[in-house]
Amino acid sequence: MHMQHTTLAAAMAAILLAGCAAEPEPQPAAPEPTEAAAPAFIEPPGTIMAARGGFIPEGVEYDTNGQRFLTGSISEGSIFEIGNNGSVTAVVTDADLVSSVGIEADEATDRLLVANADRAVFDESSAGQAMLGVYRLSTGERLAMVDLAATIIDAPDDAAYFANDVAVAGNGTAYVTDTRANALYVVSPSYEASLLHRFDDFSPNGIVVHPDGYLLVVGGTSIWKVPTDDPAAASMVTLPEEIPGQDGAVWTADGRLAIVSNSGNRVVALTSTDDWATAELAGVATYETQATTVAVVGDDLYVVHPHFNDEDPPSLERVTLQ
Repeated sequence: MHMQHTTLAAAMAAILLAGCAAEPEPQPAAPEPTEAAAPAFIEPPGTIMAARGGFIPEGVEYDTNGQRFLTGSISEGSIFEIGNNGSVTAVVTDADLVSSVGIEADEATDRLLVANADRAVFDESSAGQAMLGVYRLSTGERLAMVDLAATIIDAPDDAAYFANDVAVAGNGTAYVTDTRANALYVVSPSYEASLLHRFDDFSPNGIVVHPDGYLLVVGGTSIWKVPTDDPAAASMVTLPEEIPGQDGAVWTADGRLAIVSNSGNRVVALTSTDDWATAELAGVATYETQATTVAVVGDDLYVVHPHFNDEDPPSLERVTLQ
C-alpha cells in the first residue's frame, strides 16, 4: 500500500509539472553523412563506334572514377567522353588545347593530364609545342597549363616540339615525352617543369612509370629504361623481337607491359625477369584497323582507332592477348 501511494503521488506531480512547463521531446540525431555508393560497373561492349568522325583521338584512357572512356583530339584539342552507345561529349574545352595527344587519368588526385601539342608541326607550318594541361577529372576545371619546351635552354631557331604522352607517378609527379625534340620532361606536383633527359637518336613516344623508380619509354623499334634519379644512366632494353611503330604503352592488370604497334596492327605484351634490362614476349593481340594507344578496363584492353586519313568515325575495340 505504501508503494502504491508513493507511485500515485509521483505520477500526479509529473502531470502537474508537465502542464506548467512542457519540455520539447528530444529529436533524433541527424544521420552521419555517408559517401555516395559508386555506380555499378557496366562492362563496355566489345566495339564502340563514335557517333561522328573528324576529331582524331590519338590518345585514350579509362576513368575508373567515372567509369567512362576519355579521348584526346589531334584536330580539335578538346577532351571527349565516348559513351558505350558511341556518343561523343566534350568534357574539357580549352582554347589553349591545340592538339591533345596522350592523356592520363590520375584518379587518386582527381586530375586529368593532357599532352598538349600542335599537329601543324608535321607539315612544317608551325614549330609545334610541348605543354602539359592539367584538369579536374570530375569537372573539367583547368588547374594548370605548363610550358615544357621552355625548359630546353639555347634551342636552335629551327627547333620543333610535339608533346606526345604523359604518365604519372604515385607521388603526383608527371613525365611527358616530346617526339620532335627527343626530350623527356618532368613536372612536379606543384607544376614546376624541368628537362629530365634528351635522347641522342631516339624519338620517345609512349611512357609508363615503374614503381621501382624508373621510366620505360617506347618509340620506333626501341624501349628505353630511364632511372628518374639518374637519367644519364638511361639504357636500351633488349627485346625478344623487333616491335615496329611503338606508340601507346600501359601496364595490364596482371603486370605485363602492353605496347601498341601502330604499324603492325597488334598489341605486344612483355615481361621482364631482370629489372627490364631485357624483356620476354608475354602475349600478342591483333586487329585490322590502325590503332595508336590502349586503355585498361579491368582485365581488358581497348585500343583506339583514330582514322588519321579519312572522315570515318573513330572506334574503340576490345582486344585479347593470346
